[in-house]
Amino acid sequence: MPVFLNSQDDGFDAAFAALLTMKREDTPEVDETVAAIIADVRARGDAAVIELTERFDRLTLTPDTLAISAEEIARAIDEVPAAERAALELAAERIRAYHARQMPEDHHWTDPEGATLGWRWSAVSAAGLYVPGGLASYPSSVLMNAIPAQVAGVGRLVVCAPTPDGKVNPLVLLAAHLAGVDTVYRIGGAQAIAAMAYGTETIRPVDKITGPGNAFVAAAKRRVFGRVGIDMIAGPSEILVIADRDNDPDWIALDLLSQAEHDESAQSILITDDAGFGQAVARAVEKRLETLDRRAIAGASWRDFGAIITVRDLGEAAELSNRIAPEHLELCVADPAALSRETVHAGAIFLGAWTPEAIGDYVGGPNHVLPTARSARFSSGLSVMDFLKRTTVAQMTPEAMKAIGPAAETLAKSESLEAHGLSVAARLARLNKGAGE
Repeated sequence: MPVFLNSQDDGFDAAFAALLTMKREDTPEVDETVAAIIADVRARGDAAVIELTERFDRLTLTPDTLAISAEEIARAIDEVPAAERAALELAAERIRAYHARQMPEDHHWTDPEGATLGWRWSAVSAAGLYVPGGLASYPSSVLMNAIPAQVAGVGRLVVCAPTPDGKVNPLVLLAAHLAGVDTVYRIGGAQAIAAMAYGTETIRPVDKITGPGNAFVAAAKRRVFGRVGIDMIAGPSEILVIADRDNDPDWIALDLLSQAEHDESAQSILITDDAGFGQAVARAVEKRLETLDRRAIAGASWRDFGAIITVRDLGEAAELSNRIAPEHLELCVADPAALSRETVHAGAIFLGAWTPEAIGDYVGGPNHVLPTARSARFSSGLSVMDFLKRTTVAQMTPEAMKAIGPAAETLAKSESLEAHGLSVAARLARLNKGAGE
């Protein structure tokens, strides 16, 4: 059974704090293993990647078969049923339209002293997108990672998608095709992250790596950060639903289970101002778990990490939500827009009972790669901005140098950086000489 809490009970603060700090990731000590894998790939390149792929994915490759050929991709795409292709195309269209609106503009101006200042945006040259394989092979993740990169103008897009036992997901390949991916490699794990970061004889290195993965992938991304950029270190999925009594308990139960079925370590929390409604949702969850295909996973998640919290009012619900800083936040209340203005820490917010989080996973438009483990307090979901760099631009005229240069020279002297000051002073001397002639 999930945890039942009531904000009016003695000991609530301690129980809520324990809920926030519970360890949800059953993560083995993987860092040493990952360090060895990265070192091996750096030293032996293709040979290391091929050996590790055979060990972990039971798949024998050669340098020529690391990438899935264009012919294989075409054949796989032909296998996709028409309805699924249409759904994926709709998702791609909506995701692209949403992210196109995120593109920032270059800006330049001349200040009163005559200096021209500004900034410009440019895309990273190459991005590597990691897509989990096996049971967690999601074409939607391909779209969510690749389309923002494509919209940003990234020159080269590659995907690493492991294919255990050689099994390829045709929808993943169709998604890669729709998103403009140049190459799909059939490799995964820490070795794929290392190959994209450092390169091998066959795999060219990239500048930015994004995409979810298991503990080994997360540890590898953490280790290669600095050599390349990364999006985030993502943990198990999570959802918080704030709901009043005027909701269908079965709808809310399904929304909670939509995240619980991802992973036994996922977390689903309901906050409500009506204890009876909370109990009704709990009963609905148990009833759905009797027939859900992934009931073993969802049931373990709900049992070990689920929670139903009863509060005085929705204002208190918003306060608790900000402390949780959930990855996904559903506001199933009479005025969700008003409540959303009070919930400032969330990866993504879904307004109203007709906006289930599952829409956001596929066809809503906003990105579903979101901060987890309370990191929504200080970070954002994946966007076009993750694939762009801002470069500042400045140009001094003689007049601008004369106006602001002396202050720069003074500050350089105060920091005992002589050459800094002299580089400005030399120009000021030329200007002063010219003025005196």
